[in-house]
Amino acid sequence: MSLIHEILEKYWGYRSFRPLQEDIIHSILNGNDTLALLPTGGGKSICFQVPAMSKDGICIVVSPLIALMKDQVENLTSRGIKAIAITSAMHKREIDIALDNCVHGNIKFLYLSPERLESEIVKVRLQKMKVSFIAIDESHCISQWGYDFRPSYLKILQLRELLPNIPILALTATATPEVVKDIQQKLGFKKENVLQKSFERKNLSYVVLPEEDKLARLVKIANNVKGSGIVYVRNRKKTQEIASYLKSNKISADFYHAGLDIKTRDAKQSNWIQNKTRIIVCTNAFGMGIDKPDVRFVVHIDLPDSLEAYFQEAGRAGRDEQKAFAILLYNTGDKLELTRNIETGFPSLEEIKTTYQALANYYQLAIGSGLGITKDFDIAHFCDTYQLQAIKTFNCLKFIEREGYISLTDAIHQPSRIKLELNKEDLYKFQISNSKFDGFIKLLLRSYSNLFDNFVKINEFELAKKANMKRGDVVKGLNYLQQLKVLTYIEQTELPQLTFTLPRADAKNLTLSKENFELLKKRAIARMEAVLDYAESTHKCRSQILLAYFGETNAYRCNQCDVCLEENKKTLHTDEFEMIAEQVKQLLAVHSHDLKDLVSKITTGNEEKILKSIQWLIDNQEIVYDQEQQLKLPD
Repeated sequence: MSLIHEILEKYWGYRSFRPLQEDIIHSILNGNDTLALLPTGGGKSICFQVPAMSKDGICIVVSPLIALMKDQVENLTSRGIKAIAITSAMHKREIDIALDNCVHGNIKFLYLSPERLESEIVKVRLQKMKVSFIAIDESHCISQWGYDFRPSYLKILQLRELLPNIPILALTATATPEVVKDIQQKLGFKKENVLQKSFERKNLSYVVLPEEDKLARLVKIANNVKGSGIVYVRNRKKTQEIASYLKSNKISADFYHAGLDIKTRDAKQSNWIQNKTRIIVCTNAFGMGIDKPDVRFVVHIDLPDSLEAYFQEAGRAGRDEQKAFAILLYNTGDKLELTRNIETGFPSLEEIKTTYQALANYYQLAIGSGLGITKDFDIAHFCDTYQLQAIKTFNCLKFIEREGYISLTDAIHQPSRIKLELNKEDLYKFQISNSKFDGFIKLLLRSYSNLFDNFVKINEFELAKKANMKRGDVVKGLNYLQQLKVLTYIEQTELPQLTFTLPRADAKNLTLSKENFELLKKRAIARMEAVLDYAESTHKCRSQILLAYFGETNAYRCNQCDVCLEENKKTLHTDEFEMIAEQVKQLLAVHSHDLKDLVSKITTGNEEKILKSIQWLIDNQEIVYDQEQQLKLPD
């Protein structure tokens, strides 16, 4: 057994790789820059985790989502593999200690959010590490022509300069041919090298249903298709309304969106994964990194913004390779809504400037200040403070981010952490001279280990209970000890993080490239038109439309989407004709029949196909009419 197979079995419990995984692993082990395209659920993480375990040194993993990094680090740690994530939500002392561990410890994986690559401390320490290779997850984010471009991804090229001879493995589930080329150019590939698994999902039936009463149709789908499902909607309010509607029709359902607190989100997600909840109604905040193979259907109530997003979300159905359905409910109102979304997605320069000015006021930043500052960002509170529309504000922030002024991360629960900054001897002296804190410090030392070496997660409620104090008093005590430089205390948060990646500019001088703006809008419109073409097509196989969009132009009809099934009803295949002809001859061998009576007795095919078959048999004189216009076999 080869080393990579031994690692796969030891840490992941699999005896063999999925198609293409082994080719990708060998490519990166041979030192080649590699772009791996695997559809959703294709096992991308194995492609960098296994080779990293087989090589000396540390693997640098760049990922856009803190939640995904957190999940992967926890997953690796649970397998006995040392992994660390560094994000913008961390304190600079935490980052310092984590990077030290990567330089001097036996850490195998360092997960970085792309904006961290701007930090001088990260740049310096990376050069001191023995790096095996660099893995770029969701690598389509580096392409301005992709559906989910993130400006912070452009910083990744700095890794090439810092670590010039280290190979890069870029991974994505969705990329058009143009984006595939762009990813390799942006990452400075020495030569083009794409390993791609077909995007075809043979077990997945794509269906578009024209429907005015979408909720009634959703209930029918839930009652007709057994097993668990996901229902995607565009806004948070609808998640709750539709989940309630399903429950009122005796269907087990719950709702999920990014506005819920982390504890609630985790509970809802866990109940669905364990099949305690059958259907989860959600926004696109749900699904990333979730491994539930037995999803039998994914329904989109609203049109997605792009086929990339649709393919990724629909692809969460049927990962166990059993029959599953991807269903899009569509009516004429959806087209108008999607067009409106394009307009709100491209706010005016004045609206963008107003939002930037409000942001500077919100954090009380003077012109020229703020570089590198990271703050919690509550968009609802921000919009309430300055009477701004949430959707428009979000889109303005995205453009401000595109121009490199700020970086926004996703919301994630960050538990409270502390680290003692005094050594044991100095801490003892502090306790002697500050007896009122002696008991509290002893409680911390009894409750948590490694406080002198690393940041340690704490729970203020548990500490309050043990000390017979109120939580607020525990927080006050920790903050006071921090002021005295006894410890560093980072209070928990569940908010997204906003980092100022450039010094605060004068909003009047804020510039946007008009040419770039227009080009981005043009491409957004092209993506919208591709979605509408998919939804409104009645003559081309749904799978073929999706595959052609991703560059696979020679795919066969899937024979299971709504278009193919309708076409199959009209098309008479050889095996069907032979079965119908056989039945006709068997019936006529007994006695003659009139046409209507004969058609009613045939059990194969629909009436149109039976009539076509009988007509062919008559035309070729394999059956004939007698004088009484009864069909019979020829004499």
